[in-house]
Parts: sequence; C-alpha cells; structure tokens
Amino acid sequence: MSSDLHPSQLHQHLQMYTCAKWSFWGSLAVSCGLLLLGASQKPDSKPWLLGASVGVLEVGRRHRQTAKLLQESLGDIDRASRLNYQALVKSQTQPTAQLAVTVGAVDVNWKPENLITDPVEYIQKKQKHVALVGGTGDGKSTFTQYLSSKIGGRVVVYDSDAKPDDWAWLSPQDVIGRKGNFKAIDTAMGNDLKTLEELVELRGEGGDNAIAGRERFLVAEEFPVLVDECDHPANWIKRHAKRGRRYKQFVCALAQNDTAENFGLEGDKGTLYSCFVLVRLGQFGRDYARTKLKDPQLEQWLKAGGKKRFMVDDCPCELDLSNWGAGSMVQPETSGGGNEEVQSQPTAINEFEQFIFDWGQQHPGEVLKARILVQASRLFEGMQPDEVRIIFASMADKGLGEVEGNGDRLGWRWSK
Repeated sequence: MSSDLHPSQLHQHLQMYTCAKWSFWGSLAVSCGLLLLGASQKPDSKPWLLGASVGVLEVGRRHRQTAKLLQESLGDIDRASRLNYQALVKSQTQPTAQLAVTVGAVDVNWKPENLITDPVEYIQKKQKHVALVGGTGDGKSTFTQYLSSKIGGRVVVYDSDAKPDDWAWLSPQDVIGRKGNFKAIDTAMGNDLKTLEELVELRGEGGDNAIAGRERFLVAEEFPVLVDECDHPANWIKRHAKRGRRYKQFVCALAQNDTAENFGLEGDKGTLYSCFVLVRLGQFGRDYARTKLKDPQLEQWLKAGGKKRFMVDDCPCELDLSNWGAGSMVQPETSGGGNEEVQSQPTAINEFEQFIFDWGQQHPGEVLKARILVQASRLFEGMQPDEVRIIFASMADKGLGEVEGNGDRLGWRWSK
C-alpha cells in the first residue's frame, strides 16, 4: 500500500473502490440488456437502443478505470480491509486503553470509599459464616488464627497439617486432625452434627437461654481436602450454613478457590453467597476487583498493599497482621508509680481461658480446682477434670497464672 495514503483516508477510499467496481458490473449488465432488447424491436428503434447501450458501456468503462486507480492506491485490498477494521476497533477502544494507562500509576494517598479496617466487626454485624480464599503464602492461616481469637465462642480447629506450634493458644483437644488424622476429623464433624440437633431441641424447649454458653467457632482448614478424605464435611458445612447461625455455631472454611464446589456446596452457589462472608486474599482479591467489580484502580491499590490488603465481600480491607502472633498474648505493663509489673489481660485467649483468667483476678491467691470449675459454669459442662487440668497447665506454660500440686490434685491460681 502506498505510504502517501493517510489512515484517516483509508475507509473513504475503500468505499469509493467498492462503488466503482459494482457500478462497472451494473453498467455492463444494463448494456447487455439493451442489446438484447434492441434485437427484438423494430428497425427504426434499434439505433437508439444501440446508442444507449454504448453510452452505458462507456460509463462502466470509466468506472472500471476509476476502480483500477483506487486499487493501485490501496494496494492489497485484503490487507487494506484488515487495517481499516483495526483502525475502527482502535477508535472505539482508545478511551479504555487510555484509562488503563492512567490508572497504572496509583496515587499513594488514594483510598477506597468503602474501606474497612475491622473485618471481625463486619463479620459479626453480618452474622454470617466465613469462607476464606487464598493461595499458598497469602496468609490464610495467620488471618484465620487472628479471626478465631477475636470472633468469640469456643474455637475448634480441623487441621490435618497443623504443626506443633500452630494453634498453641488453644487447648490440645480443640485442635483435631494433626498428623493427617482424617478419621478423627470425620468423627468430630459427625459429633458436631449431633450437637447441632441437640441445640435445636434445647432451644425449642427453653429458648435462647437454654443454649447460652454453647457458642462455637469451627475452623476447617483446606476444606476441599477434607471433603475428599472424609464422609461428613459436605453435609457438615451445608447443615451449619443453613442452621448453625441461629444456634451460635459459626463456621470458617478455607479453600484455594472461591467456587461453590470447593466448599462442598456443588450446585448450591446461592448458599455460599447468602450464608458466608467471602474473604479473598492475595491474587484472588485482585482478580475479583478487576473482573467482578470492574475497578482497575482498586486492583492496583490491593496490589500495592501486599498481604495487608484484601477483599471482604465487595469491601476492600486493610489489616496488617505482620507483627501479630498467638505467642505474644501476655504484655507486662509497668504502673505509673513504681516498678511493680502488672500482667494485663491476654489479647488472644479462648472462652475457657478467659473464664479462668477472670475468676483468678476476682479470687487472688485462691487455688482453682477442676471440680470447682465444672460446677461453677455451664461452659465446662461435660468436660472431664483431666481436660480442665490440661487447660490449667497450658495457661501456666503461657505465663497466665501458675499451677499448684500434681496429678488429680493439680490446681491453678492467678499471679502477677
């Protein structure tokens, strides 16, 4: 194609070429028609028809010549047509392309209008379960441990890959499935379903007061693996999704994809979105901002913040957990008038430890025994004394008070 032809003239030249070409073929057809008509007419009208046929043919010849000249200026017609189409597409999409370039450099001071900084408050306000989505290294476990320490209720964790120091702030019997013990997970989830039925009966007989103190927060790590390895998880999550909230049995399920199938809800996507708050970490949050919310600026904002920025439903969230850890629960403080150290209340303890801790501060110097504790609160109803003494020892190991005695005589008391 000639380099003298500007792209803005391309479309016009193509239209002229098409008109000239079809005009030539039309003139040829009309000329032939006039000749055929003249053959069947009277001799005195034949000269007129012949002259008209020659005139039309001449017009066609000139149009053909014009088409040849246009073809020379356009060169390869197929290539010219493609270039014309590309120019049209570019003219239609150029504003979007310019927008993408503009958004590329995000203002460091820009913040989303619906930004939240307390996902726990958001989740508790919604009164929904939690579906946590993230890839390897996105911080799923850290966020889950933070969430479970803040959400309230007895925390029970199903984690077949838990390391010895994972969930150290929980009682050992509340971390189920270590070392790939899927049988223990399946059995416990089956018991959860029975517990849910018991709570339904209790509430039906005595109202909400009958189930007070039975709140639980159930964490299922890598839920698709549990579905593959166990029998109960699919039914477990469906039953809790639809009925658990009313009986204060909340679920947090983790997966590496936000499809309903990954949460054991195959063919029931509506349950996932209506009963769960979806927390999307890392690339999953950025993809959601780009593809679902159509917000490239939000995508760039999430990317700039690394692990501390993610999506909670349609709301961007900023929460820095880089310095958070379950091991830093005790924070000694110095009083203003002297050097005496006062042990503050831990920032991440479960409901059992919280009750014991509060009792100790209300009864300084007194030794708390497992038998007394089981009788003092329905929270410990059904718990064996040995299990209570394990909690005593665990709290002492963390620096929360101290134990006294051994074996079945072991007790706990609060100390500064």
